[in-house]
Amino acid sequence: MRAVTISAPGGPGKLALSLVNPVKPDHGEVLVDVASAGVNRADLLQRAGNYPPPPGAPEWPGLEISGTVRALGPGVTGWAPGDRVVALLEGGGYAEQAVARAAQLLPVPDGVDLVDAAGLPEAVCTAWTNLIDSGRLRAGETVLVQGGSGGVGSVAVQLAAALGARVVATAGGPERAARCVALGATVGVDHRTQDVVAAVRDATGGRGADVVLDVLGGGGLRDNVRALAPGGRLVVIGLQQGSRGELDLGALMAKRAWVTGTTLRSRSADEKAALVATVCEQVWPLVADGRVRPVVHARLPLAEAARAHELLESGEPFGKVLLVP
Repeated sequence: MRAVTISAPGGPGKLALSLVNPVKPDHGEVLVDVASAGVNRADLLQRAGNYPPPPGAPEWPGLEISGTVRALGPGVTGWAPGDRVVALLEGGGYAEQAVARAAQLLPVPDGVDLVDAAGLPEAVCTAWTNLIDSGRLRAGETVLVQGGSGGVGSVAVQLAAALGARVVATAGGPERAARCVALGATVGVDHRTQDVVAAVRDATGGRGADVVLDVLGGGGLRDNVRALAPGGRLVVIGLQQGSRGELDLGALMAKRAWVTGTTLRSRSADEKAALVATVCEQVWPLVADGRVRPVVHARLPLAEAARAHELLESGEPFGKVLLVP
């Protein structure tokens, strides 16, 4: 079968469409004919040699797919060939076929395009576990989504709004900020020309955000702490501005706030299965009724994986970039 392999750590030019041995489902696994694969920043890190796949995962990238079930491995029940699914993977999504743990599959609801659905599993699972499990976001609270135009951010905006939170979302440019409002944000902030902390305070009567969902990392640490409300929670899910920053512990203590960070790929199979089950129960009804939907910037052929990575690195996409075999 065809898959996008990495010839050596480096830039997008190190990606190539190659012939690889077909994958086969093991116990508890399902073989999926891939309709599309989501492109994530973790894939860029893997390509550069900074985020190796976990043991047993394919060497080629791809953490989420949509498609149809082709075959079931031993011990799998509840699924059948032909089922429309999305899957959260440890790797191997950039291919014509992929193997997924059955416990990490979700059905594609009627009315959701099968190709576009690949933009959901990684983003929805990341948004839920960080907003709710880590951030403890509740209805009526305010969340600042840094990077509301991103693949995860565009879903986080919709999810938080659907759960009854007030959303302040940042994006680069007034049009992108306005699109965040169209997705459900109460306030869209152009981080290129506006003071984000001031905008949060204006939106909350000076109180600040109860939760900050952050993709900036070290470079955004100071302002994110300043933007927090008393008892606020800063949840770091990205390092776009570096992994190191200076933290004013006095400011953190004065607000009785806390900082945490998470990753998804490194979690155990049991943890991922539990997360997918929770997402199926709590979020999938919102997907089925249209309150949460995939936001897709571009669909590109599998052979243009290098271009897809360049596009994501450019910061241009609003939502997801997908690769279509």
